[in-house]
Amino acid sequence: MLHSSEPTAPVEELLARVADGDQDAFTGVYDALSGAVMGLAHRILRDAAQAEEVTQDVMIEVWRVAHRYDPGRGSAKAWVLTLAHRRAVDRVRAAQAGTERERRTGLLQPERAFDEVSETVQDHDEQRRLCRCLATLDRQRRVPLVLAYYHGLTYLEVAAALSTPEGTVKSRMRAGLRELRACLEEDGS
Repeated sequence: MLHSSEPTAPVEELLARVADGDQDAFTGVYDALSGAVMGLAHRILRDAAQAEEVTQDVMIEVWRVAHRYDPGRGSAKAWVLTLAHRRAVDRVRAAQAGTERERRTGLLQPERAFDEVSETVQDHDEQRRLCRCLATLDRQRRVPLVLAYYHGLTYLEVAAALSTPEGTVKSRMRAGLRELRACLEEDGS
């Protein structure tokens, strides 16, 4: 059971206690962040059941690797959401790879019209290009963009999650978007 002061303890403090094996602190971290993790996973996966599985996997990972959290690199929420984003993207990639394997081996029969297949391939190609270009950004520009566009956070929420002034977040996001645009234009030609 949580002590009366624990629900209001900052997630960073709770996470430090989780690193020491404090189960009550983990409950506080879970309560504070599992909804955000679920929301992010659902936006990426677009499937509630898979998003629930990813959420559980991520929260188990938080329990196991809480000692790796470094407050100097960002907020606990940003760290956990980064874990969630990676896990959800890995699941999407695994599903795409499985589908591609099935296609190559002839197990999947094309049932859709050519135009639908063409659009799907184009969408997947655009997603891969975007992921590739996002990976080229430095962490200070990439993380705010991921939080805003994949998790739906506002500038203020991103600033709070990263413990960074709002103006700095806006500047980094604008610079990151410029770099993304240039990379996508270069990658598309």
